[in-house]
Amino acid sequence: MVAIARGIDLALIELEDESFFDTYPAAALSNELPRIGSTVQAIGYPMGGDALSVTEGIVSRLEYTDYNGNTLGLRMQVDTALNPGNSGGPVFVGDRVIGLVFSGILAAENIGYVIPTDEINSFLADIEDGSHEGNARMFETLQTAENPAVRRSLGLERSDTGLIVTSADEDSLLQEWDVIDMVGEHDIDNRGMVDVDGGFRLHFGYYVAKLGADGSVPLTLIRDGEQVQIDLPVSPTLDLLQKRLDGAYPSYLIHGPMVFSPVYAELASAASRAAGVLSVNGNPIITRLGDEAEFEGEELIVLPSPFFPHRVTKGYGLGFLPVLETVNGEEVKNLAHLAEILRSAEGEFIEFKFAGTTNETMVFDRKKLEGATEGVLDDAGIRSQASDDVLDIIEGK
Repeated sequence: MVAIARGIDLALIELEDESFFDTYPAAALSNELPRIGSTVQAIGYPMGGDALSVTEGIVSRLEYTDYNGNTLGLRMQVDTALNPGNSGGPVFVGDRVIGLVFSGILAAENIGYVIPTDEINSFLADIEDGSHEGNARMFETLQTAENPAVRRSLGLERSDTGLIVTSADEDSLLQEWDVIDMVGEHDIDNRGMVDVDGGFRLHFGYYVAKLGADGSVPLTLIRDGEQVQIDLPVSPTLDLLQKRLDGAYPSYLIHGPMVFSPVYAELASAASRAAGVLSVNGNPIITRLGDEAEFEGEELIVLPSPFFPHRVTKGYGLGFLPVLETVNGEEVKNLAHLAEILRSAEGEFIEFKFAGTTNETMVFDRKKLEGATEGVLDDAGIRSQASDDVLDIIEGK
């Protein structure tokens, strides 16, 4: 695996034996978007047989929309028959690939979705530096400028079109009630759509991604009746407190009979089923759901599982997903910081205090707690006390 873009379902792999291409040359990728109604052919090995399958249809729709995990991108809809087994296969117009099959709607007839080569080419360009960042986007809250009353309140002329900013961070270059009139040289209509070469109308976010690859996008605003040009900083994601694993292994640290781990978005999503109870109890997994990190590297640290069996925990009980707040009175910033606190702890006792109203404050004999770790690992058959990113800290390296 060379690179992966989980949000948009793309990956680049390298063959062990590249002589494969001597017999099977690569198909050419189209650099143009197909027109609506273009005839397409999907190639693959779907269920129903073992031989190569070719199905034909047309391009039904092109949208700039959501994929997975808050990832935005261009998506193509086709009415070609696509079935399980087609995923990842090429879709052609003539002799050029115009996209890759990635999903369908089983409850509907002949509605399939294709990742266009426009997104594939962007992915390939993105990973040239060795990492995948994703499509840049804006995170300010916007609304349409269609309502006559809101237009009058802003003093907009009939020719003034765009999207209205209804909220922005204090440090944003945008202000409440700005109207975003243009992205680059492209006019934005009152529904947030722009013209794209080839006769399409797409959400203006399409050009935010195209023009914002270097970290900022040029915008023309209408502010207090005047046109204003800004270069707005944009990014693929927010620096969220609860980040997504996206298939990676979670970081962890075992200390005595306790397992500590950052709160990832996947865990927060599962915990949201008990949001009512956790919120009432002041659990930060819910009370800070969707928050950005307050400082670089901030993490919530949780005990995601019960204690391993050991006598040092006698009399203590864990609540549901307790979030660690302090150790010996020092606020825990992230998992690496917790490892540093535990490594440098002194004194006879060590105190763990948790956020919320339902978790006990736990005081342990520090040396007995540390001494319990090796036995816990042996009993549970766990090879390492911590994930690689914190193991060196624990070992003092």
